[in-house]
Amino acid sequence: MIVRAAAVQLAPDLRGRARTMEKVLAAIANAAREGAALIVFPETVVPYYPYFSFITPAAQMGAEHLRLYAEAVAVPGPETAAVGALARQHGVVVVLGVNERDHGTLYNAQLVFDASGELVLKRRKITPTYHERMVWGMGDGSGLRVVETTAGRIGALACWEHYNPLARYALMAQHEQIHCSQFPGSLVGQVFADQLEVTIRHHALESGCFVVNATAWLSDEQIAAIVPSGPLQNALRGGCFTAIVSPEGKHLTPPVTAGEGMAIADCDFALIDKRKRMLDSVGHYARPELLRLVLDARPKPPMHTQLTEEVSDDGHRPAPDEPLDADQRTAIAWAAAR
Repeated sequence: MIVRAAAVQLAPDLRGRARTMEKVLAAIANAAREGAALIVFPETVVPYYPYFSFITPAAQMGAEHLRLYAEAVAVPGPETAAVGALARQHGVVVVLGVNERDHGTLYNAQLVFDASGELVLKRRKITPTYHERMVWGMGDGSGLRVVETTAGRIGALACWEHYNPLARYALMAQHEQIHCSQFPGSLVGQVFADQLEVTIRHHALESGCFVVNATAWLSDEQIAAIVPSGPLQNALRGGCFTAIVSPEGKHLTPPVTAGEGMAIADCDFALIDKRKRMLDSVGHYARPELLRLVLDARPKPPMHTQLTEEVSDDGHRPAPDEPLDADQRTAIAWAAAR
């Protein structure tokens, strides 16, 4: 099986959701014309990554935070319907990063649309990083899933979730074939791009899968709109590295490191077998009798409504959030891995 993938680097429109969505929809159509079967966009590109939170003190960012609330995406909503319809029209899988609004909280969400247009995965970043904790809530383990799509088994993580080895292993154990990673781009400087490259190439090698990574980009005019002048502008440059990496850790096409554009490459799944014959981190190279991961994949809503009283054979009445025993935890982990 050969899947043509496109990683899209674009500049979100900092004026709001509608203008950024126009660019996203146009990029989907353009990538489809190039023969892409999988199209990956940057982290929270709709409406835009909260760059303001990296350079603005918490006491001064209230107005920008509220503006992000106003421009954030409902899931499902008009934006997801538009992306789903275009995915279905072109027969492509789309991985899109959005700021999701769920009532009074924003989340860093990754959405996977199959070629049928169906939203097959919505996951939320499990731990926002550093300044992001002032902006987004935390996700739960229910999103640490690999999904079957027409482009293969797809897994996704956002930014520094890749520095959580257990989160990566959860997807590896579910045998992802293409890992879709998303970073903000235009942040921190060149060191961010350098570290990002090491991260995605290592995951490709360790998991034996393809990695399709997308970052965003800010123009000088956009940076000036966030920071009119001074050395803080440098905090919003660099960090762009849109790339596609093979299971052997090799770049399949030159990375896009500046400006808008796409990295496009064919992913030949025969390379997965070639790599895993030598090293399968969740198979013949694993030692589950010594080391294994337990994933609690249950959603964690803020309220549990128990309409009927559940009583076990021994008369035990479990509390809604009672800790799982070892057998229950193992069952959940296996269910998530199927």
